[in-house]
Amino acid sequence: MRRKRKVKILATLGPASASLEMIEKLFIAGVDVFRINMSHTNHALLKELHGHIRAIEEKLKRPIGILADLQGPKIRIGTFAEKEVKINAGDQFVFDTNPEPGDATRVFLPHPEIFAGAKKGDNLLLNDGRLRVEITDATPTRLDTKIIYGGVLSNRKGVNLPDTLLPIPALTDKDRADLEAAASLGVDWIALSFVQRPEDVAEAQKLVKGRAGVMAKIEKPSALPVLDEILKISDGIMVARGDLGVELPLESVPSKQKHITRSARRFGKPVVVATQMLESMITEPVPTRAEVSDVATAVYEGADAVMLSAESASGAWPEKAVQTMDKIAQSAEGDIYYSGIVHAQRHDVESTAADAIASATRSIGETLNVPVIVCYTGSGSTGSRVARQRPNMPILALTPVIETARRLTLTWGAHPVLVEDAKSLDEMMSQAGEIAFREDFAKPGEKIIITAGVPIGAPGTTNMLRIATIGPGGKGF
Repeated sequence: MRRKRKVKILATLGPASASLEMIEKLFIAGVDVFRINMSHTNHALLKELHGHIRAIEEKLKRPIGILADLQGPKIRIGTFAEKEVKINAGDQFVFDTNPEPGDATRVFLPHPEIFAGAKKGDNLLLNDGRLRVEITDATPTRLDTKIIYGGVLSNRKGVNLPDTLLPIPALTDKDRADLEAAASLGVDWIALSFVQRPEDVAEAQKLVKGRAGVMAKIEKPSALPVLDEILKISDGIMVARGDLGVELPLESVPSKQKHITRSARRFGKPVVVATQMLESMITEPVPTRAEVSDVATAVYEGADAVMLSAESASGAWPEKAVQTMDKIAQSAEGDIYYSGIVHAQRHDVESTAADAIASATRSIGETLNVPVIVCYTGSGSTGSRVARQRPNMPILALTPVIETARRLTLTWGAHPVLVEDAKSLDEMMSQAGEIAFREDFAKPGEKIIITAGVPIGAPGTTNMLRIATIGPGGKGF
């Protein structure tokens, strides 16, 4: 099951891919991490999907990552007496706290926090940004607006406020219950929606209690000015381009994607690029050329992972969508320009011994043209530090901790393997050579680089680098 690419693939499970048989097919096709969307998943189904994935993991003897994606707050308008109305550009329209059905002049907005945070000049986007209104006057019970882009507005459509920092927590009661259910089961990542401020991530971290990595979804413009602060306390980042593209001008989304991706790389945190990557494959067996280019761009940017949403969850071609994404990634990484583009985005090494070792590992490995870097890692920090350097060769991450192996399935270039804890340096060296040979990363006579922390088993102590030669049959150095 060794992947022939360094970028990882996330695939969302849904009606088209929830069976044990299809999940196994998707994993074999190239999925590294499965996403369970809690917007459409109850706890019984969550447990069933988790069980399917772990059964496949046991059968195929490969760690598989699971990400539970929390729904987050959903802001919606009330209802209309006629179910829908037509509002026209230039007209006036009111949002208020009156729960009576609305008409062409007003509608109920059941979110007092919006009235508390919105101000004159702010924009409201309705129905995924298809309609736009500008606030002309704001009071604690009423928002007077002018319609900028009109159209048909129907019951309970969503509302986005791109200009407003809303006094709304990222976690609803449903999210808290879903988070606890997912973390108790043993998922590897919790994706947090509606992140506006670092405090949102901090709250999730307190609830998770280290049982999973917390991934902040960047989908609100208000998160961008405090991105560095969010990155410091997150375990990973997702560029959620769907909502981000609603609340930002569409033409600015590519540059924001690059900014978020490079910032995550600077902090050494996994970054996932998501939403509409192969959207046409929901119904068609082949993607558009623009979608192929979009996936390749994320790969060239050095993103840790690219994600399929409805393509694998409810599309007609889930397995083919994974195979297509795998081929695009392999092709991009095989391009003669790929290495230069990725390396041009490399950041300065932090002044710590562990980061210096990781940088030296990459540099020596590329100078000697070794086929693989072997990292011994208990917590995952050694593998993550080396991956942050984006070396030319793959990273064989050996760990005695299954939770670490599963979480590393999201890390660029890492091929995690669960091993027995080495008792000595000699055993570590011998084990590294045998597994590098067994996993088809290196041949007898080839050199490999091994990095680890000494004393063995002490977390966060990446301080050793060794060059070794694979002996006959993978044994000895």
